[in-house]
Amino acid sequence: MKLANYISDLLYRYECVIIPGFGGFVTNQKSAIIDADKQTLNPPYKQISFNKHLQNNDGLLANYIACVDKIKYNCALNFIKFEIESWEKKLAQDELVLDAIGSFRLENNHLHFEPQKGLNYLTSSFGLGTVVAPEVKRETYQKEVEKIEDKAPVYLSPEKRNKPHYLKYAAIFVLGLSTIALGGKLVRDYIQQNTIAEAHDLQNKAQQKIERATFVISDPLPTLNLNVTGQKKTFHVIAGAFRFPENAEKKMSQLKHEGYPSQILGVNKWNLTVVSYGSYANKEEARAVLDNIKSNVAKDAWLLTQEF
Repeated sequence: MKLANYISDLLYRYECVIIPGFGGFVTNQKSAIIDADKQTLNPPYKQISFNKHLQNNDGLLANYIACVDKIKYNCALNFIKFEIESWEKKLAQDELVLDAIGSFRLENNHLHFEPQKGLNYLTSSFGLGTVVAPEVKRETYQKEVEKIEDKAPVYLSPEKRNKPHYLKYAAIFVLGLSTIALGGKLVRDYIQQNTIAEAHDLQNKAQQKIERATFVISDPLPTLNLNVTGQKKTFHVIAGAFRFPENAEKKMSQLKHEGYPSQILGVNKWNLTVVSYGSYANKEEARAVLDNIKSNVAKDAWLLTQEF
């Protein structure tokens, strides 16, 4: 795998990744941006910059390569050194492009870096894309108001203003019917309230009788005391540490099929999923299993002492 791929993995998790002898990539978190010209809303992201003065080896990149590829630390350093030499040869002739990171070019002995666009290393913005937000156009109703104002008002003739006398009697009759209906409703509400009160009273009396009742069990069951002792299994024979969890699941299934009490112990500080052949409470037993596995199965197995 190319060195740029390892660097890209670390940029998701760390704010600074140093390539010994070449420089360091630094990330800064930026807020969401509104582009008024394009009418778009861009989510928060990590801005990547390059600092050629950050060349001292902090061990992050080399340790990550050694853990992923299961090689020695010095071999990982040599791999980084060879990759940097090929980068410098490429820069002397042409532009250097690092996948998923950006491009470098050398002008007047000055190294210029251009980050790759469209790639967001901010994990909290995973799945968020650019949102198109078109300009809101507010409708005006000035023309409609002018049309309404232009309409002539409606006048009532004297004949229409004079109401017949029989309408007064009709209004009195309707008012009387409303009063009778209101009185009937009040009577029905009164009866309903009394019925509900009596039901509550009966329910309270029944509850009091239940609370005064005493239940006695003549032959209770004996008390069962269980003493459970467990041993912490702190010695683990490790089969490997995997970058992708699905590979760890496959390895565990394979070992279980072969008869090992394999299990996934969790994720270590390098974000690698650790799989064991088995876990043991006794160090001598774990050491014997490890020797057997290294002699007959896998020479790269090793012993981890840790509580999970």
